[in-house]
Amino acid sequence: MNPLASEVPLHAPRKRKLATISLAGCFGCHMSLLDIDERLLQLLELVEFDRSPLTDIKTLGRCDIGLIEGGLCNTENVQVLRDFRMHCKTLVAVGACAINGGLPAQRNQRDVGQMLRDVYCRQTGIDAGSQIPNDPELPLPLNHVHPIHEVVHVDYFLPGCPPSADAIWFFLTELLAGREPQLGPGLILYD
Repeated sequence: MNPLASEVPLHAPRKRKLATISLAGCFGCHMSLLDIDERLLQLLELVEFDRSPLTDIKTLGRCDIGLIEGGLCNTENVQVLRDFRMHCKTLVAVGACAINGGLPAQRNQRDVGQMLRDVYCRQTGIDAGSQIPNDPELPLPLNHVHPIHEVVHVDYFLPGCPPSADAIWFFLTELLAGREPQLGPGLILYD
């Protein structure tokens, strides 16, 4: 059920708050959001952006819809995801990385410790005695990349790699109108 369905209808003056964030991935889903082109102006009539790379707002207030792309590859991703879920009434996993780990999950077949040793200590040209970075400011890598639904409840999944601009537009306008978004043929693509 659409958590926003009982809310203010599409033509109401109150704008919904929309936040977006990217975790481990390629940022392609945000690029598809930008690809809705002039429809961005129509979207801005319906929503006010909160935290998002589109606004450069770094903190998150209460929001109606949160779009999250990317999987979880380190402890900081998990912390950011939990905070995002806490602040968003409706959470949407956008793209393959958020839904199933996507390309970053290809490292799941390898041992993370071994990969770090290979990259930082055993590569050609590395100084003798080089070590794996161990600064408290660096987030600890997880042993495996995880999709976000393994850590928090996700209300909707918007598949694609990345979802097309048309799919994002359709999904958001349906959700904002209080309808359950049902992506039909032609809107789900994996390029």
